[in-house]
This record gives sequence, structure tokens and C-alpha cells, in this order.
Amino acid sequence: MRKYYTRPCNFYYGNQAKSLVKKKKAFFLAGNLNVAFDQIEIIERIKKKFFKSNFYKINEVNLLSSEKKHVANSDLKKIISKRKSLLNLKLNSPKIMGTLNITPDSFSDGGLFFDESNACDQAKLMIDSGASIIDIGGESTKPGSKTVGQKKEWERIKKVIKNIKKKFPKIILSLDTRKSYVMKKGLENGINVINDVSGLNYDKKSFDIINSKKAPFILNHMQGTPKTMQTNPQYDDVLIDIFDFFEKKINFIKKKKYKKIIIVDPGIGFGKNLNHNLRIISKISLFHSLGCPILIGTSRKRFIEQIVTKFDTSDRTGGTLASVLYGLSQGVQLFRVHNVKEINQGILVFNKIINTN
Repeated sequence: MRKYYTRPCNFYYGNQAKSLVKKKKAFFLAGNLNVAFDQIEIIERIKKKFFKSNFYKINEVNLLSSEKKHVANSDLKKIISKRKSLLNLKLNSPKIMGTLNITPDSFSDGGLFFDESNACDQAKLMIDSGASIIDIGGESTKPGSKTVGQKKEWERIKKVIKNIKKKFPKIILSLDTRKSYVMKKGLENGINVINDVSGLNYDKKSFDIINSKKAPFILNHMQGTPKTMQTNPQYDDVLIDIFDFFEKKINFIKKKKYKKIIIVDPGIGFGKNLNHNLRIISKISLFHSLGCPILIGTSRKRFIEQIVTKFDTSDRTGGTLASVLYGLSQGVQLFRVHNVKEINQGILVFNKIINTN
């Protein structure tokens, strides 16, 4: 467990970012030539549930105390390093993952795409709308949901996976599952990426399957299980606790000589209340110091309704887009969403604005 944590902050965009980096007054963030930063926040653990923060210009790092300087410089190398590609997908600009739930009970679109034909039509729509990845799930993980048997889960999704891969052989398919059996079947039938919402905690065989198949995967954070996760979740500091969880898992995985890309997802709404979710989103750039691409899934989540109250809508596109654009401003690389076209539209406009003189 660390004493110091490094978060890049004070961001610049587009041509201003490029100008500052050229003058050696800022660093590009994670190889993204549209985002740069010239400050870091160092969060220091004082004792349990008590942390303090200090902010430093990047040219002040070498003036820090020995231990603090060592940690900051080590983290900065990871923060500025170019991220690995996800298969052939470069992550130096934002990418959209389209959500495709083949379930009768998912929180937002349960039952809509349970039919194989509807699911394939939706996949085509999301691909045509700008999705680079389609994330397929056969088990609802909404708060309070019960576990689905592994064979039943596979039966729900197998034909959809095969058909989408046949029609769109170049699209990256991600499989949203907690079960090693489903992972193995998926990887044998066209799945490219494993997205384990349990963070490898549900099924102890999961990592062995991922490693044996040399598959990229998404490391999520979830406190508890879908059935129990929203029953009074507690943290010392949600941001730091999740960082510690990721760092411990990544170190374990690296010891297993795993060579493929690891993407981290802090799991908005998975064992978090409104304040937890807001702290994660507002300080999400902390996770860049893990050296991994960041994925965030805020689409249609309940925290939006908790903020907007009487202005809530069924698809929550406005709240989703606001959170996506904030994540984009913090250098997040991947966004898991339902309304692909609308979110892609927002990202394209945002990027055009920041690159205009």
C-alpha cells in the first residue's frame, strides 16, 4: 500500500497543449497529442481515512523530498507513456464501446435485444454510428440482480457473437462476463476482449483462461456482488481504495508474465453511492499513473438521476454526454455507452473545438 499517489491535473487542449509541450512547460498525457498537463496533485496517506493533497508544477518535482520525488517521477513515466494498442485499435484518441445486453433484465435495455435478430441489428447500428468495440453481455449486473448459470448465460449470447463476427469480422468484440466457462467459450468463438466486472474476483479460473488465450482484458472494480453491492458501500477513500485494488491486481498479473493490454474501469455504480461516483469521475486522471488505458461506463447510470432529479429522462443522454466530455477532458480513452451516435457526435464536436485556433 502506497503513501503517495500522483494525479496529473491542470490540463490544456489542442494547439495550446502542443505549444506548451514544445516549450517544455507541459507533458502530453498518455501519448494523446490533444491533451497536456503542467501540474500534478500528490495525495499523501496520513492515516486510515485521512489524506492530504498538495499541488506542484512539473518543474517543481525535483525539489520534493526524496521519497515523494521518487514516487512522482516513477508515476510520471507511466502518466506520459504512450498506451499500447488494443489489438489494432490505437488509444491515442477517444474510442467508443457500444453496450449490447442480451438479457431480459438489464437496468436500461433489458429485453430489447434478447432476440438474436434485434441484437445483430443493434450491433450494426452502433458500428455504423462510430463504435470501435461492441461489448456483449448475457447476464445483468444491475444492483440486486441474481447470478445466471454459466451454461444459460452462454446459450443467450453464442449465436449473436458468431453472427456479428461473421458480418463484421474487423469489429472488436468484448465479452462482459464474470465466468471462466463463458470466457473460454467466447474466446473460442470470436470474442477479442474479456470485460470482467468482478475484477477477477468472482471466478478464480478467469485469469488462467485469459492468460492461456492471450486475450486483452478490462479490469473492473466492484465492491461486493451485483446482488449486494449497493447495500451501504463503504471506503476509506473511494478513489485511493480503487487505485490500490488496481495496482495490486496489475502487479499480480505482471508476475504471471501476462503481456497483453490491461484496461482499467473504476466501475461507476458498482458498489458506490452518489458521492463515491462523483469523486471517482472528478479525479479520474489519478488512474493514468497505473500506465493503463482507462475505460469509464457512466451511460444511463442512476447517479445522473440523483443529480438532475425532476429533469431525469429515460435515456439520460444529456447526463451521459456531460460525464463523457468531462472524462475526455481528463484523458480517458474508452467510453462504454448505449447511445453511440449521440455520444460520438459530442466527442467529434468537442475535439473540433479544442483544435480550432
